Amino acid sequence: MNYLKLKRFSHHLQVSFSRLNMICRSWYKLYAPDSLKHRRNTDQTKISDSSILAMLIWQAELGIESQRRFCKFFVGLSHSRFNRRSRQLLPLIYLIRHVLNQEVDLSGKILIIDSFPVPVCQPVRNYRVKIFHDMADIGYKATKKVYYYGFKVHAIVSDDGYLLDYAVTKASVHDAKETTELMANAHPVNHYLLGDEGYLGKDLAFKLKQMGYKLW
Repeated sequence: MNYLKLKRFSHHLQVSFSRLNMICRSWYKLYAPDSLKHRRNTDQTKISDSSILAMLIWQAELGIESQRRFCKFFVGLSHSRFNRRSRQLLPLIYLIRHVLNQEVDLSGKILIIDSFPVPVCQPVRNYRVKIFHDMADIGYKATKKVYYYGFKVHAIVSDDGYLLDYAVTKASVHDAKETTELMANAHPVNHYLLGDEGYLGKDLAFKLKQMGYKLW
């Protein structure tokens, strides 16, 4: 944080990041496995894993979607190295989120599930685009009644807006297909799940009933 290129509000940013860094340091000590803490050459890194974790959260807090643009705020911060270090911490991030889901106090008894499209090109290029050819495909956006090429994000939130779990799939994956897996990962104590018409079906309702949830 001593190498911020951004001069305006730099003191405010440093204070905010310092608090966040302390939280991430405690999380890292509690939840990081020994294989991550004691991996090869970890003692020679200039930026600690906990600081990388804090920077990822801080990037989201600032609303900067491009990791490359975020790295430009700092002197000497390599985008490729930051991206590689970030990917190494993904299992730890999932573990921390799972633990926090168990501890959070959800006031309501209703969960909400929905999905939204993530197109990567204009519809006119659906059958010509080559990017993400092995990960994305063509799906249907019911709200605008158009087909699009890209991905779909499925998410479960509480009625007060707390994000419990999410998954990114190909655009063609049906909404109901990801529901049971998301519920199994989140392990919510709530009993009612609210969804739109994309989640209609006796099979899904029966599976959720076996898990202890009622689909509305």
